[in-house]
Amino acid sequence: MDAVAEEVCPEKKDAFNAVSLSASTITRRVEEIGSNVYAQLQQKTKEFDLFFSLALDERTDVQDTAQLLIFIRGVSANFEICEELAALQSLKGTTTGEDIFDKVCQTMEKLDLDWSKLASITTDGAPSMVGETRGLIGRMNRELEKRGLTAPLRVHCLIHQQALCCKVLTWDSVMKVVVSCINFIRAKGLKHRQFQEFLSELESTHGDVLYYTEVRWLSRGRVLRRFYELLPEINAFLHLKDKTVPELIDPEWKWHLAFLTDVTEILNSLNLQLQGEGKLICDMYSHIKAFEVKLALLLEQVKKRNFVHLPATQNLSTENPAVPFPAEKCVEALEMLKAEFGVRFSELHVHAKEIRLFQNPFVANIDEAQPSYQFELAELQNCDVLKDAFKPNSLIDFYAALPNDTYPNIKKHAMKMSTVFGSTYICEKTFSRMKLLKTPMRSRLTDEHLHQCLRLAVTRMEPDIQLLTSQMQAHSSH
Repeated sequence: MDAVAEEVCPEKKDAFNAVSLSASTITRRVEEIGSNVYAQLQQKTKEFDLFFSLALDERTDVQDTAQLLIFIRGVSANFEICEELAALQSLKGTTTGEDIFDKVCQTMEKLDLDWSKLASITTDGAPSMVGETRGLIGRMNRELEKRGLTAPLRVHCLIHQQALCCKVLTWDSVMKVVVSCINFIRAKGLKHRQFQEFLSELESTHGDVLYYTEVRWLSRGRVLRRFYELLPEINAFLHLKDKTVPELIDPEWKWHLAFLTDVTEILNSLNLQLQGEGKLICDMYSHIKAFEVKLALLLEQVKKRNFVHLPATQNLSTENPAVPFPAEKCVEALEMLKAEFGVRFSELHVHAKEIRLFQNPFVANIDEAQPSYQFELAELQNCDVLKDAFKPNSLIDFYAALPNDTYPNIKKHAMKMSTVFGSTYICEKTFSRMKLLKTPMRSRLTDEHLHQCLRLAVTRMEPDIQLLTSQMQAHSSH
């Protein structure tokens, strides 16, 4: 700042020098700005006329303190959707369903949230979260029942479920060889540098292999794709190092590698479609349904040796037409994957009609709709003006413009569904920010300061700097 001031406005350099940047001053400013944003959130939650939803996830920080993230998404009467960090709650002892429930109650009390407006709760599949008896969901349902209220819609993070479905494709015969070869290359610095130089001399498309990390959603697909594309180079390098891996030249193993590479890439595409902030549950559900259709199509095509949607497998088939394709194992893998998706997302399919009604009320079946929606749907589906105005990519704008006196129940349903978190992606993203904020070098960062720093890192609200400065009084000595 001083350097810029000296070049741009040297006459004001003293004013810049007067700005205090001491540790205590910066700490105080972060606290005040964070408190200002939280005060704005408290005001904003009062505008949630009918519904709000919560998304929760828990993770330990660098000091092994369990941190519970609670995000809120609410909607106002004019369909303004607000998605913000409601709280970062630190759990010093156990992390049972009771502990989490107590923290959720504290958060709702501080934000003065009405339990009757709670539309849904989105969590991962941990027992402390989803347990019917002792978990958070079970305790929330009992609390709402005690208050004479309806239980909220519970959503198991769709991204988490998709990642769990991928685990049925263990395929150890492929993964163990791939991981072993990668670890051999990258375990020692000299060998790793020699491999990189080897690829450079061959003018290879890629400059290195990738480490496999099981907990990362997209890791397996990317590792397999890179390994498959560098397979000749990897095999040649291993021979130079007197390491023989017979699987790398085994035709059947290559089929398995190519097939697994293609399928994991398709799964990665679905994962990427489900990621992102502010996603509507109807859009995420459409991706799930589309994937199930693709999976069924893929299964039938593989049975007929048709690899049109499997590029690596197709290339291998073209290069080695005489080598038989191991159809039995590949078909079995796809059938297992299809069955797993059917089981994992069965709970979501129960709410298909509600989601579809929200996504496109013009194609909803009036006979199957709830009585409170039937007359309104009949009116809506025969209104040409509204039909022409409907655009699926601007769903919220459409419902915001819908006359409240004519379609009150449909509009209310849309408000509820628009608040539902389809995943805990926002929590995962915030935990990544937490790792950058609270590092081993900053492990003394207090829970309160971590909360304020995280809030400022992820908020979409603008702090009222003018109000904050008007409340400050400069010392006369300054």
